[in-house]
Amino acid sequence: MVVARHSARSTVSLTGREIQKILPGTNPLKALQTLPGVVYETSDPWGNNEQNISLFIHGFNAQQLGYTLDGVPLGDQNYGNFNGLSPQRAVISEDVARVTLSSGAGDLATASTSNLGGTIDTFTSDPKKTFGGQVAQTFGSYDTYRTFARADTGLFGNGNAAYVAFARQDARAWDFNGQQGGYQVNGKFVHEDSRDKLTLYFDYSTKTEPNEDSTVHVAGETGAPYTRPFFYPDFNSALHYLSATGATPSAAGSNYRNYYSDAQREDALAYAKLDHHFTDNLVWSNQFYYHHDNGVGVVAGPISAAGLPALFSVYFPGQNLKQIFGDSGYATRTTEYLINRGGYIGALDWTLGRHTLEAGLWIERNSSSAIRRWYPLFVNDPSTPYQRPDGSLITQYYSQVADTVVQTHIQDDWRILPTLQLQAGFKSSLQYASGQVPVQPRLGSLVGSTGMPVGDIDTEMAFLPDFGAVWDVTRHEQLFANIQKNVRQYQVYGGGGASPYSVGSQGAFDLLKRTGKPETSWTYEIGLREHRNVHFGPLTGIQGQASYYHVDFSNRLLSISPTPVISSIIGGAAILENVGSVTTDGADVAATLLFGPHLSIYDAISYNKSVYNDNYQSGSSTVLTAGKTVPGTPAWLNKSVIAFNAGPFDAQLSGDYVGKRYATYTDDLSVKSYFMLNLEAGYRIPLPASAYLKDIYIQGNITNLNNQRGVSTVVVGAASGTYNTFPIPPRMYFVTLSTHF
Repeated sequence: MVVARHSARSTVSLTGREIQKILPGTNPLKALQTLPGVVYETSDPWGNNEQNISLFIHGFNAQQLGYTLDGVPLGDQNYGNFNGLSPQRAVISEDVARVTLSSGAGDLATASTSNLGGTIDTFTSDPKKTFGGQVAQTFGSYDTYRTFARADTGLFGNGNAAYVAFARQDARAWDFNGQQGGYQVNGKFVHEDSRDKLTLYFDYSTKTEPNEDSTVHVAGETGAPYTRPFFYPDFNSALHYLSATGATPSAAGSNYRNYYSDAQREDALAYAKLDHHFTDNLVWSNQFYYHHDNGVGVVAGPISAAGLPALFSVYFPGQNLKQIFGDSGYATRTTEYLINRGGYIGALDWTLGRHTLEAGLWIERNSSSAIRRWYPLFVNDPSTPYQRPDGSLITQYYSQVADTVVQTHIQDDWRILPTLQLQAGFKSSLQYASGQVPVQPRLGSLVGSTGMPVGDIDTEMAFLPDFGAVWDVTRHEQLFANIQKNVRQYQVYGGGGASPYSVGSQGAFDLLKRTGKPETSWTYEIGLREHRNVHFGPLTGIQGQASYYHVDFSNRLLSISPTPVISSIIGGAAILENVGSVTTDGADVAATLLFGPHLSIYDAISYNKSVYNDNYQSGSSTVLTAGKTVPGTPAWLNKSVIAFNAGPFDAQLSGDYVGKRYATYTDDLSVKSYFMLNLEAGYRIPLPASAYLKDIYIQGNITNLNNQRGVSTVVVGAASGTYNTFPIPPRMYFVTLSTHF
């Protein structure tokens, strides 16, 4: 862990080498799980499966954080994303230089409309100055096969350098027969001279991830399954699982089995950035970017489950539904996504005496769509998770939303004394959205909906201030403090979730437009950093950080169901309301003890108390959430890493303790705490100077060393009595062989 020395907020980083030690190819976001205050959960060891990712930082969930890649906005990481893509689709893991977490609301210049609770910035590595390359091959449990290759040009021409990299990953899911993986290519070109630095970057990724289903839990249960796998490729068993009319076994209840489900994503991302130094004290940065996404989420499930007979009867009244959908008893549903967005990020930095002034602008234009379609699953020619369905029978809805974001900021860093730096500034966040629905759902096909809304919804937050200070108390100790207000703009997406365009009627949209408010937060943070060499027996150094934070989170938005249950399969419409505020208090204490150059021990303990301040209304019922703990986020966390190196050998043992988490808004149900260990060991074999290859590195990883069972991701229940979970993946073994030339 690297602690930022001159930031007015808590800022910690992990280097690319540390990320690859966790597991070669790991998601940069998953690497954050070793940092204080972070809960990152997923049901695969790389953290790549986006369907079941859960991320909490200081009580805020993944959609209330901001994400960038080299400054380019990556959106809010919603599973059915409308304004970005995940970091692992934006850069190959091995090409990450570092990932940085800034708690609180993050830097004013961050290009994000969702960073209420902090920002996560991923940075790509620059091309190397010398010609060379790297090849790595990973093998492991459940038929894992990952290939990575990179070639660097070295310096050429007048200050030019570039690289191109390729990755392919293929692994069988641990609890069902589905191959998860894909292909990715990225490249980077840098030209640098005395005045200018030009950077060009491109990434293309395509992947298919068959998904497991979450397990449904109800109060008082005794027999909920640990996993809920699908049947594919055993179509014969899937056919015999259903009755003659297509009904699922009554004993399975809500935990019935689908034939398959999957997520398919194709992304292309590119940017061009020019940093120009007019003088040593005046720098102008310009960055243009573009992102295209074409994705689809697929579920092939029984036609008798999840309210589907009522939906299909709207389109095929009085007809034989089994026959219409291919005689298998199953139907295939898709949610099809399309994103085209581009933007500009500019900043001017001027150092004037003891002041460093910065003014910046971010503009993005985004066009996204969501289409829900239904297809037959033919008994004699069933589809697979690795193909995109065609020949739909129903287009349930087709929503299009265009939005423009304009964000400006200005700030001053004043070095008032050699040891004291003050910071003050503010940003403005403006969002203008316009939605259309080329295909409206038929009445009765969406639960609680009389039609998807259309129209404009604009939000303007003109003054979001930020104040900070950094004081070098001694050469070894540094105090920092920060106060900041931020906003999470509305999610302008027509395919579900907490979006104005996913409410159940035009009237609900118009009411929200008149009376609703986007979520806001005031974050207060104070902390102490320590960097000190010591001579206390074997202890030679101490590095660490302790911080306390308080957050006042206002205008919390919640999608409230107009009916007792909305099926995730058929979809439904909700009422989007502001339901009160949340108060958060917490502390992080992290330290690394150095025992000479060969041994270090890191530990981070975190406490968080996030409490709802208000009850809310769901129809005629009052949901008693006032005084309840925010579900999904534990009160206590502890992270630890013991790292050792001796010559060509290195090893590290990491531990992750996650405390009890509530699973409903009313805190009546919870999941137990767990403690997981992960082990890494590597050995570098040097080769003779005459050899073409420089070395051979052998790395072994064991994830979930103690084979912990339990809950990874909690899908929070909207009210008391029920919630969903995904399991912790079991112990797995991996070996990676890599070399440089």
